[in-house]
Amino acid sequence: MWRLAAHTIMSLEQNKSLVRRFADRINARDLDGALALIGPAYVEHAARPGMPQGVDAVRAWFTLLWASFPDTQATIHDMIAEGDKVVIRMSAEGTHQGPFMGMPPTGKRLITTFIDIHRIVDGKIVEHWNETDTLGMLQQLGLVPPPRYST
Repeated sequence: MWRLAAHTIMSLEQNKSLVRRFADRINARDLDGALALIGPAYVEHAARPGMPQGVDAVRAWFTLLWASFPDTQATIHDMIAEGDKVVIRMSAEGTHQGPFMGMPPTGKRLITTFIDIHRIVDGKIVEHWNETDTLGMLQQLGLVPPPRYST
């Protein structure tokens, strides 16, 4: 006989609220509060090369981000929930004041956009995917020249 694992069914609004709380904790620099919203078997599908996996990936990423862009603040522009997933379209703005993934600080102001997908089980974030406008970020920091258009 097949047995299904018992999971708490969260409403779409509860799932969206969880992701909103996670973003609020990150903006407040409350990493422990944010990590408390993540499940122990968390899978980070967007871990950067050389970074740890799981919950440690989240800790490593935000520690690096805040050292590089200490004034960073993120804004949620759109949030969509379906089933056990919440998708958010966000922007983050900050000043490049410390080394970032091998790039020396430029002192430049950066606004970058990204889309995150969070999967939620039993009231915890258990998986995360991310798509970021990395090229736009590198161009704003002056590390990659903008494209030239000919007429």
